[in-house]
Amino acid sequence: MLFLIKNNYIYKLLAILLTFNLINLSIEYGNNFEGNPKIVGGNPADDGQFPYQVSLRIRTKGGELRHFCGGSLLNHRWILTAAHCLKGFNDTVITAVVGTTKLDEGGTEYKSAKIHGHEEYSSIFVRNDIGLIHVDKDIEFTENIKPVDLPTTNFDKSNYPAVLSGWGTTSYPGKTPNDLQFINLTVIDQLHCMMYHNIRITNRNICTLNKRGQGACHGDSGGPLVADGVQIGVVSWGTPCAKGKPGENADEHLYPWIVSLRIQGSHKCGGTILNSYWILTAAHSVIVGTNNLIVDGLAYRADYFFIHHDYDRELHAHDIGLVRVVDEILFNDIIKPVELPNRDFSDSNLAGIFTGWGTTLPDGFVNNELQVIKLNIIKLDRCQKIFPKVGCGQICTSTSDGGLTRLGERMVSMSSMLVETVSINYEDFNESFLTCGTCLCVYDGSEHTPKLLPCSHTVCLHCLTRIAASQTREVGHFRCPICRELITIPRGGVPALPPTAVQSAAKDKKRVLEEQHALIETEKNKVERECEGLQYQVEVRNITQRIGSLSDQLDAAVALSEPRENAFITTEFNHNTAIKDFEKSLDLIGRVRSSTTLPGLCRASLRDPAICKLEAIVILETVDYHGNPRNAGGDPIDAVLTYADNVNSQKNIDYEVKDFDNGTYEISFRPPTADRYVLKLSVFERPIKDYPLYFNATEHNEPIKIYGKRGSGKDEFHQPVAVAIDDNEIIYIVDSGNSRIKQFRILKHITNAGLEGRSCTGIAISELGIVIVNWRTRTITEMNTHGDTIRSFSHNAFQEPIDVAVDRNYGHVLVADNGQSCVFVFDSTGKILFQVGKKNTFKLITSVTVGTDGEILVADSKIQVFSAKGDFSEEINADGKGKYGGIAIDKNKKIVASRCDKGRSIIQVLKLGDGNVLTEIDSHSSKLRRPAGIAILPNNHLVVVDLGNDCIKKYRYW
Repeated sequence: MLFLIKNNYIYKLLAILLTFNLINLSIEYGNNFEGNPKIVGGNPADDGQFPYQVSLRIRTKGGELRHFCGGSLLNHRWILTAAHCLKGFNDTVITAVVGTTKLDEGGTEYKSAKIHGHEEYSSIFVRNDIGLIHVDKDIEFTENIKPVDLPTTNFDKSNYPAVLSGWGTTSYPGKTPNDLQFINLTVIDQLHCMMYHNIRITNRNICTLNKRGQGACHGDSGGPLVADGVQIGVVSWGTPCAKGKPGENADEHLYPWIVSLRIQGSHKCGGTILNSYWILTAAHSVIVGTNNLIVDGLAYRADYFFIHHDYDRELHAHDIGLVRVVDEILFNDIIKPVELPNRDFSDSNLAGIFTGWGTTLPDGFVNNELQVIKLNIIKLDRCQKIFPKVGCGQICTSTSDGGLTRLGERMVSMSSMLVETVSINYEDFNESFLTCGTCLCVYDGSEHTPKLLPCSHTVCLHCLTRIAASQTREVGHFRCPICRELITIPRGGVPALPPTAVQSAAKDKKRVLEEQHALIETEKNKVERECEGLQYQVEVRNITQRIGSLSDQLDAAVALSEPRENAFITTEFNHNTAIKDFEKSLDLIGRVRSSTTLPGLCRASLRDPAICKLEAIVILETVDYHGNPRNAGGDPIDAVLTYADNVNSQKNIDYEVKDFDNGTYEISFRPPTADRYVLKLSVFERPIKDYPLYFNATEHNEPIKIYGKRGSGKDEFHQPVAVAIDDNEIIYIVDSGNSRIKQFRILKHITNAGLEGRSCTGIAISELGIVIVNWRTRTITEMNTHGDTIRSFSHNAFQEPIDVAVDRNYGHVLVADNGQSCVFVFDSTGKILFQVGKKNTFKLITSVTVGTDGEILVADSKIQVFSAKGDFSEEINADGKGKYGGIAIDKNKKIVASRCDKGRSIIQVLKLGDGNVLTEIDSHSSKLRRPAGIAILPNNHLVVVDLGNDCIKKYRYW
């Protein structure tokens, strides 16, 4: 099972970047890289499968980068990992590698600029194990480098699949693999997890279940756990290991000599009953007659314990202890003493059993149930080949798979057949024996004197006095603060409770050791003082050598008296660029200036009538205190644009201010709806003369200019159908009824054979000139601006070609054919390349155009979009049963298209990619009748051919 940080704390992490509300998972932190957990039973990941995966590396003394933890990419600067991965490191020593699945090649390196571990991270209890790394520069995102998605709600699912990734070992034990590994896991609920594991699980942890032989007991610390593409946790610790030969639960009462040694109610070690008063082990209190640490057996209080006088903590030699209980242990069917051997077992090949509540797997936890495992005793000489430090007072055993294990003391003097004893280490001794578990104060001989309660728990006198004084319901009694058992106060009060012999003896022993340590330290200081004078005594034969060394030093001292620097001032003047360089430097520094603008004389006016959803411009002209127009800019302009009514007056509308540096300023904005607005302008935080400026925004978009009427004269049209604009902003209109093209800017008419028959219906601009289509002759003609034919071609599949477009990116010529219900694509010489669509793909095609990236747009009753290769991309449908006329697209991917529906003709502005209608042009006072071809002008203007009115019209569309 794997325990991870729950997701509701991860998304809080980004809201308060460095205030972590997280609790972590539980692998103990250590500086040894090899001790970090790895993924067992994982599979190699494909390139780009986990683009958020980060490899955290540290540079070794040899100069190579070594992987030690995993992480996940949050954004361009932040990496999420476990806090224990950051402990002990400086801010700038970690290197983060992204964009690779291999440890020996590829990826991009980023140095850490700052590391942040949770301020409440505890390596002892393994809580709040989460941290952040801030890299020194922006991380560039690619297909293989992307940030991980974070959840927005609490992840409270169970029996739910998740995936874990990291550079863990693929077998246990094993080496770190070169390829990124991943494993599929199942998230289970905390209650189910706590039923099988005696560990602290909170609602801030996530439990995952995996197959035996797989998992993250050895998975990358700091790595991400992801469900449905969202990171829900960070790896910190796991149990059990995906390896091992776990012990089996012992049958109840099958081993009646086993003892649980506990300190303040918590299991510390195991022991063995020798007789009615003696226990073989090293501990404080004894619980007998149980196989379960949760269901207590009988409790016996210990008064003395003894450790072998030759015990060696480093070599584990003579690791034997005895505990004597106060009361006689009563034997029955489930409580019996162990039998002792009458011969030596060191060179035997016998089989034995080992029992206890210890962990059955590496990095595991104490088991609730008594465990038993079968072992084989092996000969001492064979054991010493593998464990050279094994002495003649110890026994070696092997598991069924041949693995050797050194189990402890053989106890030659007592000829015992026991193979395991445990001594309490100094840290546990000092913390558990000499510290009150209630107030966490060290026991002393006065206020915090240790007192032994009838329930075998030890509490200091200060805590017991305070607890007894606070009891109001049960006079003469109080409850144990550890087990809540009711304790009777003796006649002499709380001070009359018996002292704890073990704590008193330990305290006295500690005092003696401290006195001995002080004595040793005093003698050490004396020796050091005596040795200090000896280093100055030299033999006579070294005097000459010393004199020569001193002479060399004197010579060096003379050289030191010479000045090391020569101070002088010089000017380097470049005649040609000095003045410009000086002015450039002054410009970078800035300038202090004043302004003669008088806000009370400044005027503001709306440049054009405001139309909803179109850009509106207000011109502000500043005036100085002499009443003259200003010719310099730089004044601070403040504006507030709101609705004029009282209901929406608090809703501010976005705007932009542009300084023309000539005393004139432009305030641009887009009225969201047709309504009345108010603009409050101020200069130097003082109102201008036109303060406030009220104006109305209309929903009607009227033509800016109308040109032409019915006829065949110079300024007249007869059935104009199409329009195109070249790079020089010259407008070309197909005047079909007059069999000519009208050219604007310098007004002229272009005639060509391809225009004959009054049947030219489409026009486009090519690199060499103009391309037109004649539906009657089924001919495509390319001509220059003087009307000279460059080339013309036809195709035997043409039936009714009605429109033409040119893709200037590739030189393709696109011809829309209603008879074939498709769009033919030719190269510039007229060779057919491919066709877009087939029968029934389109209804009645009205127009075709090409976008800036080669997109092909075809209009009938709807607009269909294809790629430059003819692959379908999207479809834009409009409400109603009408149909589109002309269509064009600008460089910002906005589509303008004329549409007729039930006698109403409008121009729609749509967005390529989502098809939403941004705005509509209704031409309220000058109605459109059969709008046909349409073309884009600069500055968000367009020209449309009004076939019904035999004219062209110019509008603003954005």
